Amino acid sequence: MKRNKLLSKNCLLDSIYFQNNNLYFQIGCPRRTAINQKKLTLLFVERYTTKKIEYALSIVNNSGNILQTYLTEIDLKRLLTEGKDWDVYVADNFGERIRLNSNFMELELLFYLKDGKMLTPFTTNNGNISFKSQLPCLITKVEQIDFINNDSIGIKGYMVNPLRFEQTTDIKITLVFSSDGEYAFTVPLKYVDRGSLAKEYRRGDFHFFLTGYDAVVPINTLLSIKNEAVTLKAQIEVSYSKDNRIVATDTSPIIFKTPDFTKKTLVKTVNGKQKKLISINRTQSARQLTFEIYNYDFNNEIKAKTKEKLVYIKRHSMIKELYKKAFYWIGMLPASKNIVVFESFLGKQFSDNPRAIYEFLQDQHYSYQFYWSVDKKYLHNFQDKNLNCICRFSIKWLLIMPRARFWVTNSRMPLWLPKPKYTVYLQTWHGTPLKRLAADMEEVYIPGTTAENYKKNFIKEAKNWDYLISPNAYSTDIFRRAFQFDKAVLETGYPRNDFIYNHNNKETISKLATDYGIPLNKKVILYAPTWRDNQFYAKGKYSFDIKLDLDLMQEKLGEDYVILFRLHYLISENLDLSPYEGFVYDFSNHEDIRELYLMADILMTDYSSVFFDYSNLKRPMIFYVYDIEQYRDNLRGFYFDFEQEAPGPLVKTTEEVIDTVKKIEADGFQLSTKFDLFYEKFCYLESGDSTRKVVEKMFLK
Repeated sequence: MKRNKLLSKNCLLDSIYFQNNNLYFQIGCPRRTAINQKKLTLLFVERYTTKKIEYALSIVNNSGNILQTYLTEIDLKRLLTEGKDWDVYVADNFGERIRLNSNFMELELLFYLKDGKMLTPFTTNNGNISFKSQLPCLITKVEQIDFINNDSIGIKGYMVNPLRFEQTTDIKITLVFSSDGEYAFTVPLKYVDRGSLAKEYRRGDFHFFLTGYDAVVPINTLLSIKNEAVTLKAQIEVSYSKDNRIVATDTSPIIFKTPDFTKKTLVKTVNGKQKKLISINRTQSARQLTFEIYNYDFNNEIKAKTKEKLVYIKRHSMIKELYKKAFYWIGMLPASKNIVVFESFLGKQFSDNPRAIYEFLQDQHYSYQFYWSVDKKYLHNFQDKNLNCICRFSIKWLLIMPRARFWVTNSRMPLWLPKPKYTVYLQTWHGTPLKRLAADMEEVYIPGTTAENYKKNFIKEAKNWDYLISPNAYSTDIFRRAFQFDKAVLETGYPRNDFIYNHNNKETISKLATDYGIPLNKKVILYAPTWRDNQFYAKGKYSFDIKLDLDLMQEKLGEDYVILFRLHYLISENLDLSPYEGFVYDFSNHEDIRELYLMADILMTDYSSVFFDYSNLKRPMIFYVYDIEQYRDNLRGFYFDFEQEAPGPLVKTTEEVIDTVKKIEADGFQLSTKFDLFYEKFCYLESGDSTRKVVEKMFLK
């Protein structure tokens, strides 16, 4: 019997309020949904662990389209302690569910405090409701912002400190402007009583105090900044007296109360000549208040507006849909038997296993036409290499990609990409797994996705793979389970490691060091740490904190050693290593780590899969694992007892790193006693001809 689908319409949050430490929900749903689906629940799904908590919904009106439930203090404690971010759904007894839409209601003032933590609902950029468990923090909002007589900018809003339960009259509020994290200037804010707004939020016997603010920012103050172009972020800083001393809170970004703020601009003449364009804007991801100041030129402005419009058209959902359909229909045509498309790390590098396979096919003069799929922002990495490059998602890419006979890549293709019937997809992957992968991951700390969606999308894309390369039997078992892959696994060793086997000689190493300006009279330490899933700015942008005392290392090791830095490709942190010139060399943007392996006398890493590859050289390794407890227990988890089986010493401080380097040198660069067992388990297939094995099994079949 056909039933009405819950997914046919949205469910909107009708009202939400506190009463006697219980949080009440009223939800408006489509009438037919409420009548036909009696067993509806309010479902909380933890974003990183996929843990689920459900609460029954009951019908509260005759029409059957208003549902309600409430969370007791016990339930709120569970959400507070058992997860970080909870996404909220309305679910039925058939397993269907949809996100609960907040209709952009102001939710953050419904925070719940317990045991030094704060649980608060919030509205996502898409208008859905989620809950966040975090440390108590200042909540700030901007309600109104306008130009005043083209001379000033007026800002009005409010804030609340969840930990302050009493009103004070000596409060001082300051508007702080910063650029790239650096202080720019401050503007005092006027205190405004907003007690009436607090009354709109029903909290039973719990009271909190809202503080309103009103600011007038002189435009000349903004224009006094000498930079030709600058983006200023606005934050609030609050100070008040307590026990006869001044207490200042942490600064907090100012967030727009509603997401539909319209960008505002003003052109103003300065000193009769120079013109500046002032723009009041909001950051895309967090709705944070920002000011943009830059030189204004009418012609350039027209060009910029035209380019912006073209980008908007290009990214329009209709254009994207047409592109997807065109890819599908072109892919229905028979494949061109001699086309091979390569891609490495989403088109960012000419490297890794795809490069090794490409170079082998080229050297052996196989009669294929080769293309490299390249992210246009990284075209500079492919220049002067005599490569046939096509920009990802361009028209040319659209005409070639769906008709290629082979795809060779080391990372996932976009999920929307339909694999053509005649195309053979070789997934080379990019490392022996130490950290848990895909379906084996219990938690996923990646911005822009949830654990549930990440695993589901990963496994769905893996079904497109026809072949998967594995470096050893250990990896094969994990890949089959974690990727839920049941097709052909090529257990050959990694093609990328052929290079270090076939070029591990003094002549090649000396030439590389000379070419890259590395002193020939010093030993080389290669530092290649992994990325941390939970250190990120936003989707696709990761940070990394260097936990090394480089001053101390330079003092103790600088006479005999240099360090090569190689950070993971997902990390976007810009390093300032200029104070350590001649001691530290930044190779983070170097296209292929294989040359760095050869130059390195010692590898220093943590949980990165680079140590599996470097082991083929049979040289010493140091594992700098200052955060091993957090990484092992909270982030990804390991497939084996890393602390017991790591083929080198584990250290946690800079001093231990220095002592270990000196001990390795004193011992004549001998290997760890555990190294032989490690090598036999993970490197036994590597002998310099893995690429040939892959090509013979796949391309000559």
